[in-house]
Amino acid sequence: MKSNEISPSNSSKGDAENQEIDSCGKLPLLYEDAGSGNKSKASDGFTFATDNHQVHTFDALFLDTTPPLPSYEHKMQELAVIESQYSELIKQHTRAHQGPVQHEASGPKISTEAVIRLGGERFIQSCSSTSSMNDISIASHPYGSSFSGLSDQEVKDVQLIENLLLSAEKVTHQQFERSIKLLDWCDNMSCSSGNPIQRLVHYFSKALREKVDKETGRASSCGSGKKDVEDLVRRVVSSNATAPLLYEKSPLFQAGCFSGVQALVDGVSGSKNVHVIDLSIKQGTHCTILMQALVSQQNCPIEHLKITSVGTTSKQKIEQTGEWLKSFAESINLSFSYNAVIVEDMLDFNKDHLELDPDEALGVYTSYGLWGMIGQQDRLDSLMNVIKSINPCVMVMSEAAANLNSPNFVNRFIEGLFYYGAMFDSFEECLGREDENRTITESMYFAKGINNVVASEGTERVIRHVHINVWRKFFARFGMKETELSMSSLYQANLVAGKFSNGSCCTFDRDGDSLVIGWKGTPIEYVTAWKFS
Repeated sequence: MKSNEISPSNSSKGDAENQEIDSCGKLPLLYEDAGSGNKSKASDGFTFATDNHQVHTFDALFLDTTPPLPSYEHKMQELAVIESQYSELIKQHTRAHQGPVQHEASGPKISTEAVIRLGGERFIQSCSSTSSMNDISIASHPYGSSFSGLSDQEVKDVQLIENLLLSAEKVTHQQFERSIKLLDWCDNMSCSSGNPIQRLVHYFSKALREKVDKETGRASSCGSGKKDVEDLVRRVVSSNATAPLLYEKSPLFQAGCFSGVQALVDGVSGSKNVHVIDLSIKQGTHCTILMQALVSQQNCPIEHLKITSVGTTSKQKIEQTGEWLKSFAESINLSFSYNAVIVEDMLDFNKDHLELDPDEALGVYTSYGLWGMIGQQDRLDSLMNVIKSINPCVMVMSEAAANLNSPNFVNRFIEGLFYYGAMFDSFEECLGREDENRTITESMYFAKGINNVVASEGTERVIRHVHINVWRKFFARFGMKETELSMSSLYQANLVAGKFSNGSCCTFDRDGDSLVIGWKGTPIEYVTAWKFS
């Protein structure tokens, strides 16, 4: 499929069904999806032994179902020959990409995703080779033919990924000294200011090192405390000063924003009075796009727009956003009102906070506003019950197209490599290496996310993005039905991406009725629209 091309079929680049068996002989509930089919994803191709973890008090849909294990050895006995599983999965992944990576030394550089895949292939070879006793992959590795056509730097990048994977594999075997040896090499060859692979490995290496410290008792694994966990969620989901500047330079971010706003406009079309409940207002950039779209409607001019922003933190920022939006609405002669609803706990939120008017067309909008409550199931349920009670015309949701909630540490590690790898790659294309906003975002937000995915377990692990199929099952409980995004939404995504010199790196696909926005083929974001039946 060519870049920016929408597949006419309902094929997906989402998760393949996970076939790993837990110690009770059952598939983890998170992956039990009879309707998902045999689908491929960027991270298909790598599997090895899992680690211990705790069972949480989540709803079954979001539950980590593998029971606690007394030792790694117990799990290793059940998983049998690891290398054969690697080989089978990597074959599936290679088929999904229609053959090996082709690259000419004089041609354009290969993508971060392709480097990770090549590193994974070499990792499998390393695991299968009797000559890999020295652990660290170097250029004289007997499988050097896999480097054919790569530049010297790309060869080093592939070796970085291979050794990072080898280190993670040693952790699953509790071979911590060998893992640290590999991490030392990775640290010497990577840095936070290098190319995308070097940055990616730098942060994943730091996270793996912390995991080793926790496993060996050198660092506390008893938990960071409720306040620290809540602070991490708040830091990741709340607005930050770098976001508007990143948005301006990224076709990836803009494509998701414009397609989501168009879906919202489609859902309330024909109404002169519109009320949007916004669960993730942040800087409010999407609201200005919404305002302009509503004002420009020829068939049914908007008479009044009301936005109610709902949150539990950042009261001052939310109110400042409201003042800015009022000023913007005035500049385009739009009758506008704004209401900030700040509750101490989402359990306290109810429909009485919303100042509803029966003459209004109600819409709900959330961009990365729900995943943070996956670990707070009662809050998520309470919020959805309130939304159901107001019966909006449409609910538009954007969430990460990554499954970072697997009970299997290695699954999370591999999925995270591809997801964050694509994000680092996009920053490389859109921003300079010395860009201050890039540095802040990667060191403060990506780094903390990677560390949480890799090094944390139990209630400490709060970065829990899930596949769209999980959200579908969850929303079905509230009588919600996914609706197909209009061609206008798809057109907006393509149109915005096309305005950037690197817009062809954005890829668009369908997963059922959802739009999947990716970077060079790696899924990054889902945009979906829902109605109550």
